[in-house]
Amino acid sequence: MIKVIIIEDEQKSRAMMVAMIEKNCEFLNVVGQAKNVKEGVELINTYKPDLVFLDISMPDGSGFDLLEQVQGHKFEVIFATASDQHAIRAIKYSACDYLLKPIDVEELKIAVDKVIQKRNKVPNMDNLNFLIQQLQKPDDNFQKITVPTGNGFEILNLKDIIRCEADGGYTTFFMDDKRKLLASYGLKHYEDLLPEKNFIRIHNHHLINMNHVIRFLKEDSGYAVMSDNSKLEISRRKKDAFMDKLNH
Repeated sequence: MIKVIIIEDEQKSRAMMVAMIEKNCEFLNVVGQAKNVKEGVELINTYKPDLVFLDISMPDGSGFDLLEQVQGHKFEVIFATASDQHAIRAIKYSACDYLLKPIDVEELKIAVDKVIQKRNKVPNMDNLNFLIQQLQKPDDNFQKITVPTGNGFEILNLKDIIRCEADGGYTTFFMDDKRKLLASYGLKHYEDLLPEKNFIRIHNHHLINMNHVIRFLKEDSGYAVMSDNSKLEISRRKKDAFMDKLNH
């Protein structure tokens, strides 16, 4: 069984979460509940859970404050939040899971299934440590992104990403140091996440960093030549948007 702690300031929300877990998540065992950061830290130190459902906003601090206080422990985290857009964006950049309140049971199952698939591995806390660093920024101008790979997480500088290529339900990152990384999310995920100022999807299979475009070829509907010498087709419906970014 996977030991679970729920840290949530509203009693009604805690009770609802427990009921949802008991009804829908047979491999989870809720061993403790906390209503604030202080109680949450005490429960984590006592029970050493495998998974923590963590509220972002609490009376005596945030879920991120709690994480800073328990950095010696290793566990999976699923955040719960209402509408903190800055926090949500930071969570996405850090490749962490989150649930929007009110919590949907199907989304809960999906998040829990990811934890179950990893339960024989020691949790890698690098992405959570990276998340804490990101949240110290006053805005959403993040310069790095955490990419989940088969062996853990890679933290990448946005400026070093040349392009991303769809690979089924996965995405291959091509970096300017010649590395290739296979990320366990689809291309649409990164199209939505990476900043529009620098990144544009030019084809069903290609998302590129405009800072690495070195040439435009007028053949057919057009091709972008990248700094790794790749020649990528630009779809007709994306050409105007590409040219606009190129000209600016």
